Amino acid sequence: MAHQLREVGLDFVESAPVRLVFARELSAPPEKVFRALADDVPGWAEWFSAVTVARLADDGITREIRLKGGGRFQETVIAAKKPELYAYRVDVANAPGARALVEEWRLTPSGAGTRVRWTFATDGTAAYRAVAKLAAPGLGRAFRGAAAALDRRLARQSSAGPDARRQQ
Repeated sequence: MAHQLREVGLDFVESAPVRLVFARELSAPPEKVFRALADDVPGWAEWFSAVTVARLADDGITREIRLKGGGRFQETVIAAKKPELYAYRVDVANAPGARALVEEWRLTPSGAGTRVRWTFATDGTAAYRAVAKLAAPGLGRAFRGAAAALDRRLARQSSAGPDARRQQ
C-alpha cells in the first residue's frame, strides 16, 4: 500500500538517519551524464536494471518510478543544477516503514570523465532503518552495475554519431 512520505529538502541528504554513499568513475563527461539522469528519465530503465518504468510527468518536476519486485515511487525533483547535481525526493512510496527519502547524484569532473557519487538518504521506523542499512551491499552492487551500464550506453551513443542518437 502506497503512503505519503515526509516532505524534506536537499539538506536532508546530510542529516538523514541513514545515509548510504556510493561512487564510481565514468568515462563520459559530466554534461552527458547529467543529461542521462535529468533529461532522459525513460532511459533509466535501459541502464538501471532495478528500474522497470521511469516517467517524467508533464510538469517536468515529478517522476514515476517502478522497480523490479514491485516498488513504486512518486518523486519530485528538488535539484537539477547542470552539470553537477541532480536530486529528487520520494513523495509517495509503497515501501513499508519509509518516512522520508532523498537520492542525490553529484557529478564531478575526473580527467575526461565524471566521478558520480550517489547518496541514498532515508528515514523511517526502526525496522525500516535497520533493513535500509542491511541493504547497503545490495544497493552498492545495484549502483555499480547501473553506473557501468550507463557508461557503456553513453559510450555507444557517442560513437554512433548524432543521427543515431536522435533515433534512440
